[in-house]
Amino acid sequence: METGYGFGKTILFGEHFVVYGLPAIASAISNKTIAEIDSADEFTFIDERPETPGYKVKKKDEIQRQLGALKNHFKKDNVRIKLSGDLACASGVGASAALAASIARAYNQHLKLNLTDEEINDVAFLAECAGSGKASGIDNTCSVYGGFIIFEKNLPGGKNIMEKIPVDKPINIVMASSGITQTTKEVVDDVRRLKEKNPEKFGEIFIQYRSVFDEAVNALEAGDNVRLGQLMDANQKLLTEMTLSCHEIDEIISLAKDAGALGAKLTGTGRGGTVIALTPDASIQDDVLAAIQDSGYKAVKTSVGT
Repeated sequence: METGYGFGKTILFGEHFVVYGLPAIASAISNKTIAEIDSADEFTFIDERPETPGYKVKKKDEIQRQLGALKNHFKKDNVRIKLSGDLACASGVGASAALAASIARAYNQHLKLNLTDEEINDVAFLAECAGSGKASGIDNTCSVYGGFIIFEKNLPGGKNIMEKIPVDKPINIVMASSGITQTTKEVVDDVRRLKEKNPEKFGEIFIQYRSVFDEAVNALEAGDNVRLGQLMDANQKLLTEMTLSCHEIDEIISLAKDAGALGAKLTGTGRGGTVIALTPDASIQDDVLAAIQDSGYKAVKTSVGT
């Protein structure tokens, strides 16, 4: 039996903006998916990952497309694959990318291919595209490489731009699930239609976001988590203007801020999915976690920059 792993991820700044060639800041989180692979008489897939209720049912077709792409790429489908790990499947945590990266790594070990991380990332991106239609590449990059990255999609084609951000130590966050799972492709397509109908509005939003991004890079490099939290709030305001928030997201953000979070925003697809809250220390992290859980939402403590 061989194994592979894929980190979960969170997008600190730039979800949806990255689709249009603007840079984003993303990070792996400490939670990960583990894939185990064995030879078998026929293809068998066992999914023991924890999940937001209904996630795997909602994502069933997407998962099957990913598995099909991976089997086709490695040209070996007489295997048994089992997924586990401590990354709970939910919208916004990079669960599909962690699936792709972990299985690609496991196949690499199983077939003794000696692929580099860059090659693993290419395979994971292929599977992401098969699953969601048009992937940005940011999720699989975080899942494979870990750490903080600046990611910019190369719209004309070719290699995407990726740059590591040097950060001294991981940052404590709380991740909370809204309990709502959306289909990434549907939300991305809907936002694209809104942009086409309102080019001036979206143009101004994009200008404002670029300023937020530039300041966020500086705050990360300087270790200024207070300013980083303020910029997360600013990014959330722009995402709300793009119709990507919802009542549950807004409620979780309010709970987190009232409990002492420095900033909070949705991460990933939006219109549900996951919220991230930046906390100044372990004590406040516990307070934020308790406030969110006491209101009936599922939440976990983790760290970014792992």
